[in-house]
Amino acid sequence: MRVVIAEDLLLLRDGMIRLLQAHGFEVVAAVESGPELSAALTEHKPDVAVVDVRLPPTFTDEGVRAAIQARRDIPGLPVLVLSQYVEQLYARELLSDRSGGVGYLLKDRISDVKQFVDAVRRVADGGTAMDPEVVAQLLSSRERDAPLATLTPREKEVLGLMAEGRSNAAIAARLFVTEKAVGKHTNNIFTKLNLHQHEDDNRRVLAVLTYLNG
Repeated sequence: MRVVIAEDLLLLRDGMIRLLQAHGFEVVAAVESGPELSAALTEHKPDVAVVDVRLPPTFTDEGVRAAIQARRDIPGLPVLVLSQYVEQLYARELLSDRSGGVGYLLKDRISDVKQFVDAVRRVADGGTAMDPEVVAQLLSSRERDAPLATLTPREKEVLGLMAEGRSNAAIAARLFVTEKAVGKHTNNIFTKLNLHQHEDDNRRVLAVLTYLNG
């Protein structure tokens, strides 16, 4: 699995390179600025990009802007964004194309090696990996949006856990219910969000993106 990393802090960048290589990833480029990221994504077309929101030269939104533009140029390019804080504007913009293969983690999560590696793999496979804190903040501002208002509190809870990338079994364990109950809730969610079965669509991803993006 080929990865491009964009992080301006040398120690963190080097740490992610070593960590991902140790888990079987091939790091094809590791850059430290927005322009370098754009060039690397265009040249290598990686399986996944791990990108810091703020990169030189402006240290504002260089990283996420380059990632969003790359997803326009290379539709469906999986991107996992890293940020020091929850920045809702950037998270929403990244989610706006609804194409899946997207994640947003706070940098503190990198210290949990398994969680970080699992997130990179999940995004590369076309899924979502949203930090629980990001999910909480995004959902809190969207609860009255239709058709989201039709979801029950339990369905919203299930969908929030889906956004974190949890499987039905993991959701069932977290909520102390059966997998059958979780399956029933997810089917209700798909119906209420008007996500019909289609061989080319991953309804879990579409449901998460619909909910988070409102």
